[in-house]
Amino acid sequence: MTRHEVYDAVVAGAGPAGAVAALVLARAGRRVAIVDDPPAPAAGAHKVGESLPSAAASLLRDLNLWPDSTAAPHLRSTGMYVSWGSPALQERGPVQDPYGAGWQLDRLRFDAFLREAAHTAGAEPLRGRAVDAVDDGPGLRLLVRQEHGTRELRCAWAVDATGRRATIARRRAVRRRQDRLVAAHILMSRQNSSADGQSDREVRTLVEAVPGGWWYTTLTPVGRIVAHLTDPDIADPLLRTPDGFLRAALHTRYIGARITAGDLTGPPTPRWSAAHGLRLEPYGGRGWIAAGDAALAFDPLSSQGILTALHSGARAGLAAALCLAGAPPRPVLAAYTDFLDGVAAAYVRHHAEAYAAETRWPELPFWQRRGAVRQRAGQGAPQLDLENWRVHEVVRREW
Repeated sequence: MTRHEVYDAVVAGAGPAGAVAALVLARAGRRVAIVDDPPAPAAGAHKVGESLPSAAASLLRDLNLWPDSTAAPHLRSTGMYVSWGSPALQERGPVQDPYGAGWQLDRLRFDAFLREAAHTAGAEPLRGRAVDAVDDGPGLRLLVRQEHGTRELRCAWAVDATGRRATIARRRAVRRRQDRLVAAHILMSRQNSSADGQSDREVRTLVEAVPGGWWYTTLTPVGRIVAHLTDPDIADPLLRTPDGFLRAALHTRYIGARITAGDLTGPPTPRWSAAHGLRLEPYGGRGWIAAGDAALAFDPLSSQGILTALHSGARAGLAAALCLAGAPPRPVLAAYTDFLDGVAAAYVRHHAEAYAAETRWPELPFWQRRGAVRQRAGQGAPQLDLENWRVHEVVRREW
């Protein structure tokens, strides 16, 4: 059965970008639906993309979501350790960040908080998955797949917050992919004991470069995430098995030391996620606008994904609200484009500098693809400084 309903705006996707876009639209007095198909809660469920820089506080405050959005059980970040460009382990502390310490989030809880805030503001939750949008007159006809059929929603504006899938935008724009980076990751129980009999309390993120990519591990409220970043064509097939992933992690110089004794038996099956940079051109058009990873996705090394999702979601919601109020779409979309272009330019510059800082394996495929070979030709090798990866310098201004 097909049903039709009319909204001022429909937001497809309910991650941070989608939830904030729906929140802004609802507070502007618009009838807005937020379409999402969240998985059923499961033991050990987690979501990567857990780092939130402290620069997010100003936006969360402006949205009246502060301080509840980052309250316990979310953990304050106390800095990081980095082995990059050298076998030595270097410490980076939050004192080096002018905005102070950030957070290590329980992403499922954080995302649920933002969705609930949008619903409280008046955004109508619709369970389902947006699969297409048809431009057949004024506004769009959004097709939503649900358990018992397809639902058709009419809307003047649609916000595509469907992540790298870009369900609405993909037929209306070009998606420019940066590379083929993927993440294999597992969640280890926080309740396990470490090898010395102490509980796992090390909150500082650890980043370690290796010949075939890099690893990171960080403690979150639901457990320790361990992830390996590499390209799919050079990934060891054994990384797809629990024992193979664990052996690879233990083979590292530093990551393996963070693995607790209780995790040496019965490790979880690794999950795989796309982690490549992605940029949409254009970011919006007649009746639609993209936000979050659908518009601009980052390599996880930047730790800027959630921050940019929050800002782009707020700005996309505001842009749609302005157009619904009668503002000419062209200058509104141009301002949104200028903002995201500035974020993208900062990201590209710092991404190149960060990967150029690792010069130990310039002949190996992963690093050669990211330009490390240029450092062998005599260009200076900068130091990796994740605290100063200032994509958020662009997005910290009031939205």
